[in-house]
Amino acid sequence: MAASPTPQPTTLSIPLEPAPEPRRRRGVRVVARLALVAFLVALAAGTVLLLDDGDPPPPPQRFAVVEVPVRRGEVPPHAAPVPVDDLQGWISRLSAATDIPERTLQAYATAETATRQRLPACNLTWVTLAGVGRVESHHGRYGGTRVGADGQLSKPIIGVPLDGSPGVQAIPDTDGGRLDGDPQWDRAVGSMQFLPTTWSRFGLRAAADGAQPDPQNVDDSAMTAANYLCTSGGDLATGPGWWKAILTYNESTRYAQSVYSGAAAYAQKATTLG
Repeated sequence: MAASPTPQPTTLSIPLEPAPEPRRRRGVRVVARLALVAFLVALAAGTVLLLDDGDPPPPPQRFAVVEVPVRRGEVPPHAAPVPVDDLQGWISRLSAATDIPERTLQAYATAETATRQRLPACNLTWVTLAGVGRVESHHGRYGGTRVGADGQLSKPIIGVPLDGSPGVQAIPDTDGGRLDGDPQWDRAVGSMQFLPTTWSRFGLRAAADGAQPDPQNVDDSAMTAANYLCTSGGDLATGPGWWKAILTYNESTRYAQSVYSGAAAYAQKATTLG
């Protein structure tokens, strides 16, 4: 296994996904005010970079993730391995129960299976990938983006320029704009929001077709996230390993807590479905 990677300066390019509002009537002004407060809190924490996208956020989801006030180092959520038999049935049932798009859930499942074969000591689970994907891009659906049958996003998910603006680090372009379309400043890319330099080092192609890894493909993004997390943390079944990996992905306790909360919610739901 390669040496532990340098933490990305930031990977989060959108506000942390809030839990769905309770089903009751609220005035438009109250909803708008609550949304603004949530955004300002996240911005103050230094973990939010808005995507350069004018589309509205995704609609409220039916599946609620309760934020868990978990402490650093606690044992990560446990999930049974992705089933070999009836995989598509498992994906369909779980997708309907968790609001994770089937095609994205397939990418998480495939990444887990492949990583267990390639790096068995890592003990990566799909719920960890789903926890990251939920926070980074709402599983590839940020701003109305859709995930195609081939795993390609209907439009690129690209973060704001890291140009040193207030609350934003200054990271000059490193790839000539090849991945992010910006020849002046770097931007986080794809459903798992990687910086170009990180992608160039850890990017993996899920399909054995000889093509270059594509951050705008959920299969490649999930495989790359698995590679990065395993290289960062080692054994992700342990508290120290899991937290080291997630905090290398994004150096924010609040971020890690949100990833943990999503992973725990998905693991619990999968258990109830059998």
